[in-house]
Amino acid sequence: MLPGVLMRLNRIYDGVEILESHNMTFQLKGPWFAGMDTLVTVDPSNVHHIMSKNFYNYIKGPEFQEVFEIFGNGLLNTDSDRSNNLWKCYHAMLHDQRFIRFSICAVRNKLKDELLPLLDHFAKEGTVVDLQDVFRRFTFDTAVTILGVPDPKSLSVHMANNNEFSKALEDVEVAMVYRHMSPRFMWKLQNRLGLGQEKKLTEADAVFGRLCGKYVSDKRQELRNEVNNEEVVDLLTFFIKFELLAPIDDKLLRDVFVGFILAARDTIASTLTWFFWLLSKNPQVLTKIHHEIQENLPRSGSGHERPSYDDLDKLVYLNGALCETMRLYPPVPFQRRSAVNQDVLPSGHKVDANSKIMIFAYAMGMMRAVWGDDALEFKPERWITATGGIRHEPAYKFFAFNAGPRTCLGRNMALTQLKMVVVEILQKYDVEVVEGQKIEPFSGLILHMKHGLRVRFNKRC
Repeated sequence: MLPGVLMRLNRIYDGVEILESHNMTFQLKGPWFAGMDTLVTVDPSNVHHIMSKNFYNYIKGPEFQEVFEIFGNGLLNTDSDRSNNLWKCYHAMLHDQRFIRFSICAVRNKLKDELLPLLDHFAKEGTVVDLQDVFRRFTFDTAVTILGVPDPKSLSVHMANNNEFSKALEDVEVAMVYRHMSPRFMWKLQNRLGLGQEKKLTEADAVFGRLCGKYVSDKRQELRNEVNNEEVVDLLTFFIKFELLAPIDDKLLRDVFVGFILAARDTIASTLTWFFWLLSKNPQVLTKIHHEIQENLPRSGSGHERPSYDDLDKLVYLNGALCETMRLYPPVPFQRRSAVNQDVLPSGHKVDANSKIMIFAYAMGMMRAVWGDDALEFKPERWITATGGIRHEPAYKFFAFNAGPRTCLGRNMALTQLKMVVVEILQKYDVEVVEGQKIEPFSGLILHMKHGLRVRFNKRC
């Protein structure tokens, strides 16, 4: 497993001292035979150059696509013209009022019908639960529902681990990290022999193929029977009917399905978990969020009504707290690119053709050179203007939603879902984090908490 390389990668991941001492950019050297040399940067000027100014010179490339081959030709894994059509499809879908209404309704119904009743049960029984696990189940169910297939109902009192799609996703994340940290010949050999993480990856791919095949087949039959409501547009329906993709094959729909689940489940769940942990460490922030909710959201005779989209936009301080969470703990902690041609970065570092570059958003968010001497502090105020509005930082500095032409199209949808969940929970419960547990990030594709987050729910009066 090349422990020397792993140790250095982990040092980058767990701290910022190496990057600070190297002026935010340095060359990571792997064994000479492994082809693992990587230029690591968190310099915003370099990020702007790579992701925007000279975007077409920095692609994911064939090596990236080989590592992430399980995601097929979905948006996550391609630089092709087909990707542009997918991008247009996502863009059109995320601006379609029918889809927006459907997705918001899916989240609200899941909150009202399952998550809140479950938290009521935990509060009544005094149960200690893994909040990260709760959020991952919640976001998995909402993502599947938004895709337009039956709700898997992962949330339950017993929290049983019997969802094979979710388990397959977790195996894929671990295998992807292994591929990044191992020489290509090593994981290729294990893949050929069906050993270790590569065996689990093959099994996960089979699960994706079987389940997605059924979901897509059922959706096509539903559309042929014209039993769907034209005012209710889920993701699969939108993609099947989108003209630029028509006729769309089942394999691409499978790739879209898997990519959307990964993005919609894990990024939201990660942010929510770190957010509630940060609130437990910063009670003054929690008090301000409670005050903002009381001041800005409409009330009914029995308490708060469910906030509208416009109501949520009024929660400027909560927006700042969520952005601050993603600054310190970005859901996707790194981005990988490959240079097509030779180049020189604004920092002066030379880039060879076909060389690898890593942008470490996790370290960037903690850089004093980027965010000031208080970079390690949790300060939602840094996201609020002098006039009380939302401060917008450049994407190449706040990299949680990517930057340039690859900026995340689902940013507004994600922030809306985050606010909906946070408001509902904070109105009804005090979340007590169990003392004495070890909190540290898991070095994976998504910035999970390595050991989860054990909490108790206490009903608010």
